[in-house]
Amino acid sequence: MKIGKLILALLVLAVAFGGGLWYGKQQSTTIIAANDEGGSYGGGFRSAEPDAKPRATAARGPGGTVHQVREGEAIQDAVNAAEPGDTIRIFPGTYTETVYIDKDGIRLIGVIEQGNWPTLEGEKRLNDAILYSGNDIVVENLKITNYKGNGIMGQAGNNFEIRNNLIIDTGVYGIFPQLGQNGIVEDNVVSGIEDAAIYVGMSDNIHVAGNEVFDSVAGIEIENSRHAIVENNYVHHNTGGILAFITPGLPIKTTYDVIIRDNFIVDNNTPNFGAPGSTVAGIPAGTGVLIMAADEVVIENNIIRDHQTAGILVVDHANASNITADPDADPAPDRVAILDNLMLNNGYDTIDEVRALMLATMTRGTPDIVRAGEVRDSCIRNRHRYTTVGVGDFADCDFANTDNIDNYLLPEPVPPREIDPSEQGKLTYLGICTGCHSYKGILIGPPVEMIQAMYKDDPQGIAAYIADPVKKRPTFPEMPPQDYLDPEVRLAVAEYLLTVGN
Repeated sequence: MKIGKLILALLVLAVAFGGGLWYGKQQSTTIIAANDEGGSYGGGFRSAEPDAKPRATAARGPGGTVHQVREGEAIQDAVNAAEPGDTIRIFPGTYTETVYIDKDGIRLIGVIEQGNWPTLEGEKRLNDAILYSGNDIVVENLKITNYKGNGIMGQAGNNFEIRNNLIIDTGVYGIFPQLGQNGIVEDNVVSGIEDAAIYVGMSDNIHVAGNEVFDSVAGIEIENSRHAIVENNYVHHNTGGILAFITPGLPIKTTYDVIIRDNFIVDNNTPNFGAPGSTVAGIPAGTGVLIMAADEVVIENNIIRDHQTAGILVVDHANASNITADPDADPAPDRVAILDNLMLNNGYDTIDEVRALMLATMTRGTPDIVRAGEVRDSCIRNRHRYTTVGVGDFADCDFANTDNIDNYLLPEPVPPREIDPSEQGKLTYLGICTGCHSYKGILIGPPVEMIQAMYKDDPQGIAAYIADPVKKRPTFPEMPPQDYLDPEVRLAVAEYLLTVGN
């Protein structure tokens, strides 16, 4: 998660209110709409073949080889021996390793026998369990625990399916597809994560469904991504539940067309245990849904209950700490639609900043929905059901549901990526480095401009550090080694990093 603690411009609000400027002018007329009254959402992604059955990965013919891995053998050896289209079946046992998949069309399938799982065990010393950069990758039926970095991380791989995995205490992220298109994350159970249990970064056409995420700082995050649906998940006992936002300083500058629907978002009040030095450490406990600078987000038919700060927070960049302005990123959310949701017992012990905003707008009660900062062209349905702060200028939504949209997956898999050798450094930077480093702001690791100043004309120094990092700053978490990358790739990304701008 890359947003700091909600900080409201209290003095500005007080002056504006005292001068007669109403922050979100309240409407005097109550408009009541039945649950089945109104049309369906007309926005969203439309593929060239709307009647085709969407799928994430390419269909596999009968010619693929099945490789079997049993306890005492290495999963990585089977990956190295596999060809595109092959399946690797992993039988119950404990596997202490990092698996890196840099080829296309590999299915990594665990075999669960009488409740016994194949388990990737990091022993609190290994950084990552599974890293994939290939396309058409499937990861299923694995238990992953006790890693320091990531459970499953995608590094610019498309057409992925990550399902039915049990991920416990894997450091910064549980499931982290980065810079991917056309992917499914479904029916996983993820817990004990220092940043986000499921974190979709700079990706498009994503479906996140049927997962249970809990006991983490953030449950599910959609960051600098487009065309994503988050539905039918059970999100509970995190610091923050479901989040959609734009992080400044990343190469992709937008988040839009996100549907958050039919989720159970309950009791996300866990004290924040984010890694010191990370911006996630500032999220206020008790946040159900957080929208920060994201556009065209629809929040529909969720059960959102028992959050001490608020059920839904909608904020701009100016009202979040540790956010560095990006002139190429719009700081304000546009066209947010809050449809019918069941909201109970939210805002019962909210933070002082929200209390001050309530005082400035003469709002009583416990806030279900809070808006802070500039939010444009947004709407709310049946506003009378909720205690709201700052949404008086939201229009009444002219649609009732998103029934017309099943998912945003593409009808055909994305073709294999052809990488020009001259682009290797850029792709590696986008697929790996931007997961922790923005240009100016502090995300997980130090900003890129700080790294550029330190190394200047020394790409070899960066390449060496990538392979064997040493903790230099107490305020940042330890960087995991990327020694699985070839020396040529490490040097290419180091050279690109020294030239990149905001």
